[in-house]
Amino acid sequence: MLKYSRWLIVMAALLTTASCRKPGNATTAFYYWKTGFNLNQQQTALLKQTGNNAYIRFFDVSWNDREQRSYPNAIVQLNELPAGLNITPVIYITNKTFENTADTAVVSLAEHCNKLINELAAERKINYTKVQVDCDWSLSTRDKYFSFLKAFKKLNKKQLEATIRLHQVKFKDRTGVPPADRGVLMFYNMGKLNSDLQQPNSIYNSDDADKYIAYLGRYPLKLDIALPLFSWAIHIREGRVIQVYGKIGRRQLSDQAHFEPIEGQANYRAKTSFFLDGIYIKQNDIFKLEETDSNTLNAAAQQLTQHLPKQKHTTIIYYELANIDLSKFNQETLTQISARF
Repeated sequence: MLKYSRWLIVMAALLTTASCRKPGNATTAFYYWKTGFNLNQQQTALLKQTGNNAYIRFFDVSWNDREQRSYPNAIVQLNELPAGLNITPVIYITNKTFENTADTAVVSLAEHCNKLINELAAERKINYTKVQVDCDWSLSTRDKYFSFLKAFKKLNKKQLEATIRLHQVKFKDRTGVPPADRGVLMFYNMGKLNSDLQQPNSIYNSDDADKYIAYLGRYPLKLDIALPLFSWAIHIREGRVIQVYGKIGRRQLSDQAHFEPIEGQANYRAKTSFFLDGIYIKQNDIFKLEETDSNTLNAAAQQLTQHLPKQKHTTIIYYELANIDLSKFNQETLTQISARF
């Protein structure tokens, strides 16, 4: 009887410990990638419920072949900003920009980027504390891109983040590690878009991630994580991918007057030729639907937490708020996923 009582005490202690276990200390944030910053009531509420943190793409930097110069593109229009919103400016720079920018012009490019960020922030009285630079650099542009980051950091004097792709983690000795304060691992778009209906989801699948994820523990930058909220339909005609559409989803493809399901769980064939929201669809065109849902995010979180080094704090940034499907993702779901980190 004494042994049984001790067993009950031990079990009670274990249950108490489990029930009192603290959730992860990760911060939840969202990317916003549209040119016009406009939130509806539901999006504003979701932001507030999850901490009011937004990574807003301020502008792109592209290369103009005709004028042979870089230029800012898709500059954000910051309309009504919710009270208390914590904003991190993001700039996306095409790799082509660095392919064509002369070594001697890199510092000037950094100056222009810093100036434009500060002008946009000052216009709306945004007191930001960090900047994120998004660029999928290559071996040939690595040195110029890293020089840009150093020059920008010296000018801007705020915390600098750089986006990191999985292949850049695995092959860090070749691709280099950007001179930034933190990295943001883009944990999506890890497979190739193709017309093979048997190929796994190219937005996220554990098999493709497995090829790279074991190298996370050796990456020298502290990493925050970007996770996908989006889905898309791959438009295939005569065995070739012709376009990818974020605005075509299961609702449209379930229209039996126009589509029929074919092999696989989420593949559809057009039964007739017609226009869908201005998109011409030809009879027998194939649509390969690749979706993200809470199960996808939970699987990604589980895989990541097995390999991410322990750190005091992690930010989980969901891509993205402007096109979020609120029937799939709500505050409770996203908070629970963030807490796993």
